[in-house]
Amino acid sequence: MRKPKRVLFLCTGNSCRSQMADAIINHDFHDRAEAFSAGTEPHGLNPKAVQVMAEIGIDISGNSSDHLDLYVGQDFDYVISLCSNADEKCPAFFGGVKRLHMPFDDPPRVQGTEEEIMAAYRRVRDEIRTTMHRFFKNEPGI
Repeated sequence: MRKPKRVLFLCTGNSCRSQMADAIINHDFHDRAEAFSAGTEPHGLNPKAVQVMAEIGIDISGNSSDHLDLYVGQDFDYVISLCSNADEKCPAFFGGVKRLHMPFDDPPRVQGTEEEIMAAYRRVRDEIRTTMHRFFKNEPGI
């Protein structure tokens, strides 16, 4: 049995997009990849992200919002930034890995009615899932 690929998702707050990506990979590719997430300025798990992930049967309520420093010295096959700020601030200590930038809109920035805000969270969740499936299904060894 081959060793699962290790993936680290980065976002500024590690509260929403990186949490969704981490959970989607661990759920959908659990036998081929192991995902983690971190932020350059973590500020806690976003309750709306927890809600929209639960809607698709993925529980992230027990996740923690971690700082990037937690992963210094660990080996990853992929380091994927999901926002420009994290992409710019990610240190170069992740040598020898495939660094990628896959930006997604930030749902907490959406303004409007509760229905419009939740629609934005669902849209980004679904975009992340579609993008990750497209990418990882075409990657060798995953």
